[in-house]
Amino acid sequence: MHARRTGHQVRGGAAVPAHRLGAGHRRPRAAELLVEECQAQPAALVLAGGWLAARPKAAVADLAKHLRTEGSDESSPVGRVFRLAYKSLPSASARMLRLLSLAPAGLVDPHTAAALAGCSVNGARTALDDFVALGLLRPVDSPLPQYEVPGCLQPRLASLAAAQDRPAELQLARARMLERYVRLLQSCRAITETDSAKAREKLLGMPRALRFPTPRAAADWLRLRRPALLAAARLAVADGELDTLARRLMSQLVRAMVAHFGTQDAAPDLYGIHRLVLDVAVRRDLPREQAAALLNLADLDARTGRTTEALVRYRSALDAGRRANDPYATGRAMESVGGAHLELGDYDRAADWFGRALAQRLARDERADAARLYGRIAAAHTYAGRYGEALRNWRAAVAGYRKAGDVAAHARALSELARVQEYAGRPEESLRTCQEAADRARAAEDLRLQAALHLRMADTLDRLGDPTAAGLHRSAAERMLEEDRSGACEIRSASVED
Repeated sequence: MHARRTGHQVRGGAAVPAHRLGAGHRRPRAAELLVEECQAQPAALVLAGGWLAARPKAAVADLAKHLRTEGSDESSPVGRVFRLAYKSLPSASARMLRLLSLAPAGLVDPHTAAALAGCSVNGARTALDDFVALGLLRPVDSPLPQYEVPGCLQPRLASLAAAQDRPAELQLARARMLERYVRLLQSCRAITETDSAKAREKLLGMPRALRFPTPRAAADWLRLRRPALLAAARLAVADGELDTLARRLMSQLVRAMVAHFGTQDAAPDLYGIHRLVLDVAVRRDLPREQAAALLNLADLDARTGRTTEALVRYRSALDAGRRANDPYATGRAMESVGGAHLELGDYDRAADWFGRALAQRLARDERADAARLYGRIAAAHTYAGRYGEALRNWRAAVAGYRKAGDVAAHARALSELARVQEYAGRPEESLRTCQEAADRARAAEDLRLQAALHLRMADTLDRLGDPTAAGLHRSAAERMLEEDRSGACEIRSASVED
């Protein structure tokens, strides 16, 4: 495309917008000299255009002369133009620009710049736009204001920061940035807790600049800032001097991602974050946090089919939990070890580990957890074909849920007890237990479970030679399933209308 048509001065394949060449842009020879001084490098030409745009009365020839002078101690064209542009900045702007070298992944938004420089968000946004006009930053194509530090300027800004700012000032700027991210993530998560009065009160207590107008706006911000937030966590852990802030940042990042995207969709990012948490916990010798990180990593392994790897991590979490004297971590780890063995088909070891976890729960009088573990032991025995042991443990689970007053869990446990009675060749007992379970499911208003139980009773009655009674139970199950579907449709319709 010709320069005459585009309004660009061209040389050596590089183009400079004519409107950025200042008063002397109509002098072709001056423009050619400038392109030669910049060696036709696009980054240098962009900076030169920004310098000229900020000085409408400056001549292109003057800029070329300045660059020749700068060349005495700086051979790179980009370095010469940058040095000239940097020296012309006010001290506050120059300081903010230097501190942008600390921005994670070179990605900056007004909040990041404001935290680094210790100024207002509006003031930071204005300064960032000024840097874009000068060619010192690139705007990112994004629904939110985002900017990128050019790769060719990143090391120069870092070098200037190291030379002109004290290490304590740079550390304080990093700490302000991480603290800002923590507070934004807290706000991002809290807005999803629409039913929590405490969360609403916490949101209202935050500065307006840190609040999101809607959950959708918070999710969009998290999605767009995700690369920078993950990079911030990696840099904070690598730094090693801000571990407390790093741990807070990673905790809030995990909670926000789970709240907005769900554990499954966020799993790849969560895996990396939990590895970073583990690195910090090992470095600081924090066994309680080691146990938590190992449990989280193992859970992600288990969800993605890496059961053997999960088992190794659960055992390591158990060791860390014991070192920390943390009963929650040890109990959870023992149960999870049992769950991994169950998944791998080692039913004897599964029952043994569930039994160890049960002993701890009973010792701490944790009845609901004990009832759940009785059920898990029963499941392991059922898979192994040991129906007598399975029945004994399901009855213990039923008794535990009944004493705890958990009607829904009581109904489900009775349902499983009836299933094992059927497997054990006791159809009459299974029918009685199914009827009791259906009564409990009715009290819990669980239509799906009621329908499933009526279908099971119908199958059992067929095997016992009573097709008439079986038909009545199937009809009852169909009515319940239809009622459940109608209720779900009404709920969905209401949500659409709202």
